[in-house]
Parts: sequence; structure tokens; C-alpha cells
Amino acid sequence: MLDKPFCPRCCSLRAAVLSALVAAAALAATSTAVASTQRASGTPSKAALVHYLDTCLPARQAKPTVVLVHGAWADASSWSAEVATLQDAGYDVRAIANPLQDLTTDSEYVADYLKTIRGPIVLVGHSYGGAVVTNAAAGLRNVKALVYVDAAAPAPGETNGQLTGADSILTKETPAQLFYTTTYPGGPKGASELYLNEKVFVHNFASDLRRSKAGVLWASQRGASTAAFKTQSKAAAWKTIPSWYFISTGDQIITAPSELMMAHRAHSHIVLFGGGSHLTLISHPNAVTAVIASATCSLRS
Repeated sequence: MLDKPFCPRCCSLRAAVLSALVAAAALAATSTAVASTQRASGTPSKAALVHYLDTCLPARQAKPTVVLVHGAWADASSWSAEVATLQDAGYDVRAIANPLQDLTTDSEYVADYLKTIRGPIVLVGHSYGGAVVTNAAAGLRNVKALVYVDAAAPAPGETNGQLTGADSILTKETPAQLFYTTTYPGGPKGASELYLNEKVFVHNFASDLRRSKAGVLWASQRGASTAAFKTQSKAAAWKTIPSWYFISTGDQIITAPSELMMAHRAHSHIVLFGGGSHLTLISHPNAVTAVIASATCSLRS
């Protein structure tokens, strides 16, 4: 499948993603492909990822732009490690600000941003950002692949809040146990802004990060409007655009069973990562980047 053989130091990546690429290529050929599932076996090094991303497409083919959309209680810096690897491989990559106010308006904001980009796009969403990209990509012909990272992928009529899963901490605890709440001028009418309590953030949201690191992320989290979780999805771009789904089995915010349900109905190529948390994109960025690479390299012309 590749123009160039892997170098010895890149063998770990070959084992981790070559089978994914076979499935990805088949998936890209049809929107009615049956979902396939694999377990992540080993995590490639950054050097292996850079080499693979730099050589998996023919030299004559322009590389797609990779657009990364963060989720609630986070910001674009969540993607810092993935951005660095993609840039080192020569990709135009954008980690953009998600307003976190209302699914409809957030999706329109991202869609307007995407319309400024020429050429093919690989669109990636984490957490609530998955719901945003599901709507933002609808009708945009240059979005060639969707990647969901521990994310929601709603169907029309569903809300993000309905998709966390029965065993999610967000389902099992009361709002008073989960959040502290503020109001703010200029936000959606009647909506409040939610911040995760420190205990929930450290022990459930960022459960596989060092406590000191999780504490810094908690202190710098962005609030999310209640409207973001209650607004019904209007579209489902995964019905027509090939998708990849990275699922951490240790996610306590959007649980693996819920994500598997969404991934199967989207006919996604599924990668199960053993352990992790809702912030595996920070704790294990190479594993996440490997799935982005699978989607990106499937665009081989």
C-alpha cells in the first residue's frame, strides 16, 4: 500500500496501523461498509508516526488539512501533541476554538471555518466536539474523513447529553455533585455555564493523568453551556462520510459501550484502546495520532 518501505525504527507503527489502513481503504470506497473493530496493539513512537504520515501518500498528491475540534471543559491546547506530530510530518493542521455554547451555533461556527479551507479535510472531534463535527461536516464535499476520539456522534434528534452512557459519571451523579454553575451575559437564552468540580475532573475526567497535571487542567478548564448538551443534532455527516472511532475503554465520561453503539451505526473503523481516560488525547497522543493517520492515509488517490 505504500510507495516506500518502512524504515526499521518504524516497524512498530506498521504493526499498529497497517491492518487499520486496509480496513480504512475499504471503508473509504463505500458509505455502507460494515463496521470493523480492532484493539490497539502497541503505541508507535512520534518518529514512526512522522515517517509514516510523510510517506503514506504519493509525493504528487497534496496532503489534506487536518482540523481538530476540542470538547467541553477543555480548549484547543488539548491537541498540542497531535498538532506537533502532524506539523512535523508536513501537514497543515488547525486546532480551532469550539465556542461550547450551543450545538447548532457551534456547528455553524466550525462549518464557516471549514469553508475557508481549500482542498480535502480530515475533520477530528473529541468528546462534545464529535457532536459538533457531525453537524458541521454535513454538506461539505471537501470533508473526506471524520475521526471521533472518545466522542459523541449523534443522530438527528439526539442530544449530546443523551449519549454519555448508563455508567457515565455524568449519568450517575447529580448536577450538584458534578458541577459548579455560573450565568453569563450573551450566552444562549436561559442557559447556565457548567464547570466540572475538581474531584470529578481529576478522578473521572482525567483519571489516567498525573494528579498534578490533572489539577492544572482543572484549574484552566473552559466552561460549557447547558445548551451545548441539550440542543438536538440536526444532521449526521457520518451517514455519508467515512469515519474512524477511537475508543478508550477507561473513559468514564462517554463510556465505551455508548461509543461502540454510535461507532457501529456509523459503520466506522473502530480502534479500542485498553485503559486511558476521557483525556487519552493528552495522556496517549501517539495512539490517537495513529488513528488520525489511518484516516488521513486512506485518502491515497
